[in-house]
Amino acid sequence: MIVSVVPAWGAGTSSVSTTTVNIWLSLDEPVAYVDGKKIDLDTPGVLKDGNSRFVPLKFMGEQLGIGVKFNDKTKRTEIGTSRAKIEIDEVNKSVFINGVYLTFDSVARSFNGKLMVKESWLYDFLGAKYTFNADKKRLEVTFVKKPPSRVDEKGNSRPVARFTFGKPKYLIGEPVQYIDLSYDPDAEGLQYEWTGNEEAFFSPGKYLVTLKVKDGQGLVSDLYSRYIEVSDEIMHKSPMAFKLNTYPLQSLIPTNWIEVYAYFNDLPNFKKTVTEDRSRKLLVSDSPETFDEKGIFYADTVNGKARLYADHVNGMDEKVQFIIMATNSGTKPVTIKTTNKGEVYPSIYANLIGHEASVEFLLGDAPDSEIVVPAGQSRTYVQMPDFLPGQGVNVIYDVETDGPVEFAFMAMDASIETPISKYPLLYKQLPADQHIRGTFPITEKRWDIDASSFTTSTRLIFGDNEYDQWQVGTDPTRKKEVTDDGNYGVVYKIHSDKPRKMAILLQARGGPFKGPFKINGEFVLAPTSGVITAFETVQILARTTGNEPSLDIEFTPPAGSAFPINLIFYPLD
Repeated sequence: MIVSVVPAWGAGTSSVSTTTVNIWLSLDEPVAYVDGKKIDLDTPGVLKDGNSRFVPLKFMGEQLGIGVKFNDKTKRTEIGTSRAKIEIDEVNKSVFINGVYLTFDSVARSFNGKLMVKESWLYDFLGAKYTFNADKKRLEVTFVKKPPSRVDEKGNSRPVARFTFGKPKYLIGEPVQYIDLSYDPDAEGLQYEWTGNEEAFFSPGKYLVTLKVKDGQGLVSDLYSRYIEVSDEIMHKSPMAFKLNTYPLQSLIPTNWIEVYAYFNDLPNFKKTVTEDRSRKLLVSDSPETFDEKGIFYADTVNGKARLYADHVNGMDEKVQFIIMATNSGTKPVTIKTTNKGEVYPSIYANLIGHEASVEFLLGDAPDSEIVVPAGQSRTYVQMPDFLPGQGVNVIYDVETDGPVEFAFMAMDASIETPISKYPLLYKQLPADQHIRGTFPITEKRWDIDASSFTTSTRLIFGDNEYDQWQVGTDPTRKKEVTDDGNYGVVYKIHSDKPRKMAILLQARGGPFKGPFKINGEFVLAPTSGVITAFETVQILARTTGNEPSLDIEFTPPAGSAFPINLIFYPLD
């Protein structure tokens, strides 16, 4: 493909160097040659009238780069040269040079409705060289186009816009490489204004790409343009396929409702084999989520393995302490061993605290620690720093006890440096709100799927209470059955042997989402900053090559995020 530089209407692409134009005009014949290229004309190239020769004004103006235009207000044809402003009034048969009057017949003719001017008179204003070749009956014109001044009155140079493509021809859906060759002689830095510079093109043909640049002084370059050619061979058939194959991992891809329905709505779900770990019970304290008085949020007894999960926001006008108190009502000491934890100090950012606590818990590298609770006494299991108004806290702990221990999640007076053991005498049980509070039987779900040979986008759904049902537990403080809406505190482990080549995407559905995933041992933050809003974007979490022996994903629903969410597995062929 020959890549050409194409001037846009009204703003041609200019060169830095001088250009010489050679024009041959034939006597009494409607033909001309410009740099050797033949051009058919509506009028004779040269009209001989007595001893004078006349040339077509509009044609010569176009070839020599001078402005020729008709002024509707004055009804005059205006010619702009570097030496003079020329106005020709055909109706009144008059000519004005910088306002000085000449008779029309002395310099111009009308021929078949076309305006022609005396060649010697015009070229003197342009500085062109001209000779008449009597043998070949043609007028030979040589004109040197000088570049316009690129320096303003303050001495600032105009920048130059220029670019090329990485290759002359691209496939449908192939990433286009734009190589920027622009520069500013004053080295002031550039701002870019592109048109047509698509990441990839999805139909064969030629496409115009243009560029203008502006320097730090506000000077703007000429418009620079090139055509790119796209063949009918296909690399990626659609914009979404292109993005999912080529965008960097962790990229957020904006989606509109058309794309949501075209690519991600009503997708089939993976068939899954579910294995539930019921060896460790789950205590969830999330009600009242926003508290307006001090007291006990939730309490229950553990004898063996358990997971303690709490998420609360200080809705009071004073700072408090967040405490988890461990009470041994038995006759023997009880040892509490902590095997894993995820905790974050109080913060006003709800999505952040859930994200950070989940990250630490999935890391799983907290050192084992132990405390002993003497018989008939209480000990502080967790004591967080000052819990200021408007701040939230999220904690997750895996514990093992060698006897019965009651764990109580509490908001206590900030002035108490060492929480006393007789807390039930000083603090009451706070009433529940619509959030989760209770003890549940499941702390881990394993989903085995077959991601080796599916051929259409397929999904996993988390927290919808249909595909992924919420677990049922009890709230002993209210003596009622409750559900863990969203399965907060549960760790999901997804496994597939021999996964095919694919992209793994995250789509938020219930509201804002921020949380970590662990994919084949590597952490992926969703998103890397901010939050993912429902249906507005999808994030590329990972890609597989088709050569991995297995795929393993770990995930726990982060506090502050809304559910359900989709994990979408998109085949890459």
